Amino acid sequence: MTDVVREGALQARLPVRELARACVDACARAAAELGARRAGFDAVPDVWVDDGAVATAFTSERHLLINGRAPVNFAPLSRFWRTADGWVRTHANYPHHRELLLKVMGPADSLEAAFAERSALEVEEAVYGAGGLAVALRTPEEWAAHEQAVELAKRPLLERERLDSAPARVLAPIDATPLLPAAGLRVLDLTRVIAGPVATRTLALLGADVLRIDPPHLPELPDQHADTGFGKRSATLDLAADRGAFEELLAVADVVVTGYRPGALDRFGLSAEALAERRPGIVVAQLSAWGAYGPWSERRGFDSLVQVRPGSRRSRGRRSNPARFLRRRWTTGRGICWRRRCCGRCASSRTTAAAGACGWRWPGRRSG
Repeated sequence: MTDVVREGALQARLPVRELARACVDACARAAAELGARRAGFDAVPDVWVDDGAVATAFTSERHLLINGRAPVNFAPLSRFWRTADGWVRTHANYPHHRELLLKVMGPADSLEAAFAERSALEVEEAVYGAGGLAVALRTPEEWAAHEQAVELAKRPLLERERLDSAPARVLAPIDATPLLPAAGLRVLDLTRVIAGPVATRTLALLGADVLRIDPPHLPELPDQHADTGFGKRSATLDLAADRGAFEELLAVADVVVTGYRPGALDRFGLSAEALAERRPGIVVAQLSAWGAYGPWSERRGFDSLVQVRPGSRRSRGRRSNPARFLRRRWTTGRGICWRRRCCGRCASSRTTAAAGACGWRWPGRRSG
């Protein structure tokens, strides 16, 4: 592994550059392992990762232009609000979340006064109770004592288990210079927002055949969809009305990736266990904001809110203004690391994925 270090990349108080590099390092090695195995090599090629390319990949939304304009990343009501005793962060990018926030807190033109009258925890519980999204800013010590943090601390960041004894489909060999180590892998992408779509976007860039499926009744932000959709196909499908179409796709899939709250898709027969029962050997990757355990496991969440909870925003900002935050770094890194779990059974016992910010040196040739 060779890292090209660039001190000016992803500058921050927290070790953001090191986080990003480590995520891409792990996935680049995994991609090299998969490519080497499929090409029949005895050794895994050397991998190089350039901090400059990593920084560009982790800030992809800043470089995207859609019809000549920059994408819209946050709605006006997705922000920090000062409360009677601190701060709270809301997420209202989606119309239904905006409506729920206003239902609890009142008209948009009087929100600042409404937040100032309540405590941060009171706002958090009231908005979440109505189905909206708001998280109180906590210190790292306050979060460490929270029962959700205590539960998550008992478990690793990434978990892996076998769903059945059936083998995954063996991928066909590829040529001696495999630029697309995931070629032929068929992925059903049931994710939204950033982390999950970034994971499947990288699989697509590595050659996987990725189909993103969205419910027709849930709006997706078009700019965000464009940024995370390169290399994929996409479709809408009402799982409640047309289960047959999904079953046809599942029958020929190698991987299913989900990014909804734990249990949210179970009613459609999309739990990991149910999928493996109908398609033995399937690899299922799941991601959620708050984890699959503890009292917050069923809560909706987004990266901007996850950063607030353990005090990441407080560490980067000031007590009087915590609004300086890590943008999409954590969630992009989480999506990249998540690919280790996604394809672990497709080749070796470990991993695959990373593209754009890395490369690997095959005998006599370098690719990336």
